[in-house]
Amino acid sequence: MIVDAHLHVWDPSRASYPWLTAALHPLDRTLLLDDVSAELERAGVDRVVLVQAVDNAGDTAVMRAEAERHPERVAGIVAWLPLDDPDAVARGLEDAGGDPLFVGVRNLIHDREPGWLSQARQSESLGLLARAGVPLDFVTASADALAEIPEILDRHPDLRLVIDHLGKPPIGGSDADRTAWRQSLRVAAAHPLVHAKVSGLYPPVGDPRAWVADDLRPFLDDAAAEFGVDRLMYGSDWPIVERAGGHGLVHAALVELTRGWSVAERDALFAATATTFYRLQPPIPERTA
Repeated sequence: MIVDAHLHVWDPSRASYPWLTAALHPLDRTLLLDDVSAELERAGVDRVVLVQAVDNAGDTAVMRAEAERHPERVAGIVAWLPLDDPDAVARGLEDAGGDPLFVGVRNLIHDREPGWLSQARQSESLGLLARAGVPLDFVTASADALAEIPEILDRHPDLRLVIDHLGKPPIGGSDADRTAWRQSLRVAAAHPLVHAKVSGLYPPVGDPRAWVADDLRPFLDDAAAEFGVDRLMYGSDWPIVERAGGHGLVHAALVELTRGWSVAERDALFAATATTFYRLQPPIPERTA
């Protein structure tokens, strides 16, 4: 089984996506699971975790509608709750209690000022997530933000946290850039509840298509050394991945880069870690006529 732990859907007719401008064409349109189903089949992906794409409830509603349309495919939803409003977070957690599809929370914190998660109201919300056993997806535009994670975990040691896209490693950058990124990753990984997603791995600046598989290898090796394979999980980052050469190309690169791993290590990366971290329920049997 393969679990894609980081896949987006969006529908501008049902939710507002201010960042989804013509600069991202041809992604500036409705993109749902039907648009990627053939790629998922070719890659052997069985289940997906749908991940928040914008800070509003409409986006969560789009993901829930897709889960209803594709119950065999959607294993979980990382939803939006307003972390700057702990009362709303408390209500949202209560409403979602017992819902097996509600597996995590994410805000677009990389669009906020540095240290936003450490402010009082956001910190109160993180405490609510920790007590409820709900993990946080930590998204960042650069490795600099990884320095915030130890402070967050000092205040909330029971918070399960997953770093999206390996914290945006400096693919195509200098050796010094890589060293700094790895040091930040090492400090974050020192907390045993921190995990990371092997997703979104393409150059953070310049042409996102300007990479080959071996450009990713040192960063994957570094992440495996710092976290151990059992705290890494695969995610396609579709449809953003289409800007980096496409789902098939990126998936094939990760398969190639892990060819020398053991069966247990590949199973951890491509399924078991995400299943355990997000506490995904067993698959729903496919419907028969």
